[in-house]
Amino acid sequence: MALSLLFEAVLTAPELSVVGLELEDSTITILGVVAVTVLILLSGFFSSSEIAMFNLPKHRLEGMVEDGIKDAALVKELKDDPHRLLVTILVGNNIVNIAMSSIATAILSMHFGGLVGVLLATFGITALVLLFGESVPKSYAVENTDSWSRRIAKPLKATEYLLFPLIVLFDYLTRQVNKLIGSTGAIESPYVTRDEIQEMIESGEREGVLEEEEHEMLTRIFRFNNTIVKEVMTPRLDMTAVPKDASIDEAIETCIQSGHARIPVYEGSLDNVQGVVHIRDLVRDLNYGETEAEDLELADLIQPTLHVPESKNVDELLTEMRENRMHMAIVIDEFGTTEGLVTMEDMVEEIIGEILEGGEEQPIEEIDDRTVLVRGEVNIEDVNEAMEIDLPEGEEFETLAGFIFNRAGRLVEEGEEITYDGVRITVEDVENTRIMMARLRKLEDMDTETSAENGEDGGTNGTADQQNG
Repeated sequence: MALSLLFEAVLTAPELSVVGLELEDSTITILGVVAVTVLILLSGFFSSSEIAMFNLPKHRLEGMVEDGIKDAALVKELKDDPHRLLVTILVGNNIVNIAMSSIATAILSMHFGGLVGVLLATFGITALVLLFGESVPKSYAVENTDSWSRRIAKPLKATEYLLFPLIVLFDYLTRQVNKLIGSTGAIESPYVTRDEIQEMIESGEREGVLEEEEHEMLTRIFRFNNTIVKEVMTPRLDMTAVPKDASIDEAIETCIQSGHARIPVYEGSLDNVQGVVHIRDLVRDLNYGETEAEDLELADLIQPTLHVPESKNVDELLTEMRENRMHMAIVIDEFGTTEGLVTMEDMVEEIIGEILEGGEEQPIEEIDDRTVLVRGEVNIEDVNEAMEIDLPEGEEFETLAGFIFNRAGRLVEEGEEITYDGVRITVEDVENTRIMMARLRKLEDMDTETSAENGEDGGTNGTADQQNG
């Protein structure tokens, strides 16, 4: 109690002696206001420094250093020891904020009394620091990370020299505490992670920085190394091939009719593919080769090809095909049976999108905002992305046709419908037993409710007459 009265008496005295000088209340107040103003600016400086320094990616900083941008090397020097940098900023910021609170408390208590002054200083300084020492400076630093980090580099280095003893002490204590609690003390990762890059791509598309086509291509690139050969191959039923004992003319005719420059050559059946032939070699050797046309055999022109499992990653296969200078690979299952083939074009299309030749239909054709026509062999992931829906992908199927067969549990006919999770799928075209085309329509709420009332319980029911037939 006595100490409190003494403190209040000193603060409320009409004059105060500082270093032998008699100062009036007005002078003390002015000096205090000036000091608080300077300290608020310093608080903003340290707060913005933390944001600018630790938000600046290393790859961007390295680019600035290589370009010889002013003070970029000093920024890199500071960031090379992130622990020391963080301690420098925190020590400076805490000294400034504590000094600011002390001065404000003294000045306000001198005018309004001890308790009222403390309350005014607490709420007033808190508001000022939040606005001018935190929010505004940090917002500026986020928007101007590159330029602001270079501007503050020299002042931060000067602060490190000025507060060197304290910085060394707290840097050491921080590291010891981290060791004690089992923390690595890692402050920042070396580079941006894969997830962060994908988030930036999504954000760029939302903000309009990336066009829709650019966003799709970048997304496909990140999806590429998770794609297996089975997802991009041409299935066995769609393969065009010639037997090994076929004539050169027959092979050329097959290439022309199919529109393919390369075709596989098999012996006996497609499960025994010997290699591939190129129409260029066929025509050249038939018309301009040294061997007589009647003595020329298809076996003489076969080029070797790769046989790869259907579970092989596409990025690995692409590398292997480039190294071996091959444009086609035969896809086999676990029993060695030919499942299909994959070309360099198939894998490139996974990144840049479908490459359509003359007369070839779009794999996904938009009818209206809620309806599309989709070829049966289109991957479900592409359908989900195009329509913004969530059809499931199973281990036993990967295409839209596979999904329809899986839901129906039997062969389907043209005109049959299934409904799944608010999407009605109508089979439009069937050849033999293959689903060639299907129509997908996103149902409105009323349509979904009507479907439920009619007994469509999630997609396994077809039309009533066809189910019964």
